[in-house]
Amino acid sequence: KRIVGSHFANYREAWEANRLVARGLIHPTLSRVYPLEETGQAAFDVHRNAHQGKVGVLCLAPEEGLGVRDEQTRARHLTAINRFRGV
Repeated sequence: KRIVGSHFANYREAWEANRLVARGLIHPTLSRVYPLEETGQAAFDVHRNAHQGKVGVLCLAPEEGLGVRDEQTRARHLTAINRFRGV
């Protein structure tokens, strides 16, 4: 399953979706992550629809992956995580 859309859920539904993501049963679709300095480019790419899935902007972290606490789980799902990244 993929969560695609801008309007999503109420508090209970969001909690349940986060639980399913944590269990590796669904994978958010993130195609590209931009550094904060490239926020304008990220907005432009979204405006032009030059992306698949979602785009992210690093605001409080210097690099990707710092929020991952369970490296084994991340490794197990790496293919699905990177599905739209062309890696």
